[in-house]
Amino acid sequence: MLTFSNVAFSYPVQPVFSDVNLSIENGELCFLIGRSGAGKSTLLQLIYMNIFPDSGEVTVAGFNSRTIKPRNLPYLRRKLGIIFQDFKLLRDRNIYENISFILESTNTPKKEIKKRVNDVLNDVGLFHRRFSMPDELSGGEKQRIAIARATINDPALILADEPTGNLDPETANDIVELLTKINQRGTAVLFATHNYDIIKRTPAKIYKLEDGKALKGVVKQK
Repeated sequence: MLTFSNVAFSYPVQPVFSDVNLSIENGELCFLIGRSGAGKSTLLQLIYMNIFPDSGEVTVAGFNSRTIKPRNLPYLRRKLGIIFQDFKLLRDRNIYENISFILESTNTPKKEIKKRVNDVLNDVGLFHRRFSMPDELSGGEKQRIAIARATINDPALILADEPTGNLDPETANDIVELLTKINQRGTAVLFATHNYDIIKRTPAKIYKLEDGKALKGVVKQK
């Protein structure tokens, strides 16, 4: 599903990775941990190829960072679902429209759009909020909508970038449980977080970003 092979990456005045190697299999749940500034968000950008390695290569869902053509980037990203800490909902559209526009951009028939949007809203328990505006929702509800949006294309891999960072502990646990259920249905999930309490409660593969590398490890479960 996903491999990093000897990946190095630097911003103009800031080295980030020197030799990153990691792999995630189909249907696997994996946590990505590390201190603030260790490169968690940068690593996720390398996966959806918003940026590219200085050396080494990233392979995800059959696409390779060395060989992918710009015209094929949208096809890669349709295989991914991306969840951000700050939700990134469109404030001028209601919840239904926030999700449906993804399918509209690929010319999906309206009847199918309605069914798929309603299905993912039911999955996250927010069908009754489909005509609400984003500003009318709580933080936890917004993140559930972001998860629904990320799953609308039935992605092979979900990238969750600190999805509980702005939530209270109880709501954060609900989001982790929801992502775990999605993973149990067969979708691979890469969950970037600095919340060790979540990791200790959720058995999964773990990579820690440290000194420019990804160290594979295990956190003792509670």
